[in-house]
Amino acid sequence: MNKQEKIKNFDPSQPGLADESIFGLPFSAEESEIIIIPVPWEVTVSYGAGASEGPQAVLEASFQVDLQHQEFPELWKLGMHLDLGEHSDKWNEQSQEYKALAQPIIEALEKGETIAENPKLQQDLDSINAVCHQMKEELRERVLYWIQKGKKVALLGGDHSTPLGYYEAMASQHDDFGILHLDAHMDLRIAYEGFTYSHASIMYNALQLPQISKIVQVGIRDFCEQEVEVALKDRVLVHTDMDLKQEAFEGKTWQQQCDHIIASLPEKVCISFDIDGMYPWYCPNTGTPVPGGFSFEQAAYLFSRLAETNKEIIGFDLVEVAPGDDDWDGNVGARMLFHMCGAFAKSQKMNVGNKIKFNK
Repeated sequence: MNKQEKIKNFDPSQPGLADESIFGLPFSAEESEIIIIPVPWEVTVSYGAGASEGPQAVLEASFQVDLQHQEFPELWKLGMHLDLGEHSDKWNEQSQEYKALAQPIIEALEKGETIAENPKLQQDLDSINAVCHQMKEELRERVLYWIQKGKKVALLGGDHSTPLGYYEAMASQHDDFGILHLDAHMDLRIAYEGFTYSHASIMYNALQLPQISKIVQVGIRDFCEQEVEVALKDRVLVHTDMDLKQEAFEGKTWQQQCDHIIASLPEKVCISFDIDGMYPWYCPNTGTPVPGGFSFEQAAYLFSRLAETNKEIIGFDLVEVAPGDDDWDGNVGARMLFHMCGAFAKSQKMNVGNKIKFNK
């Protein structure tokens, strides 16, 4: 059965098929326009755990997502496929193994110890940095594999260290692009806790790629002195949560704020969304929650607004979804992932249908 026959025979009003790929869609990877690469990785997490379980939680929750998206009603017909396989299983196993090595290092640092004075911990730190580098390289190659097949590629983490190989793949395809970074944290620390590829260092590492001409951060409300120094001297524009709220309290609308944010971006944009950027009740089990933030609807509006401009969304990552005792975090993550796929596809001039208008 070819793709058009599958579209004709598939009933999007029924529950998603749990034996199929993400969102219960019946399409193979070859039949799907958007490939989502899961990276179940959280080696360097320094507070709450669970981000490596995010891709599985989002997958399980995705089967309950209604496919008739008001803004992108034809999105499901494009096909979205979760690239599960040996590479994903390998990363998951390595994450568990090396995360166990990282915890004594973090605990020693919290006690004020110097890692270089402990040969065993220094050896483990070197091993962790090496395996994180290896994962980055493997991810870059996997992204390029799908790009060369004509697919649009997104990433589903994992902690926020995971997209670096994804950005490197994008940098090999685009000479100049920016990152729209939604987060509670700047993630501009330099090799945080000695980990070159720390989740708290992702945007600092991204700045080492000359093709990334600008990072525009939204919702920031937790940062250190080192990060401020990096942000002020480098190509980073920061919209803190405090500044955005003050503007809103004084009468500036979210539409006006979004237009200002979008105007500051280069022509090509990659979105990086750490789910802890939102109010904590949307993601209560994420690793490093911080009071404040923005709503689900505000994030979705920003992405939709960006997709309607002459800017081009070239990719995105969604990270730090961590499941708890219920399905809530995965539920929120799955719906945000679906919306981000819609904005991505619309920006790429794919047919996502016309917005359904109930009140005329």
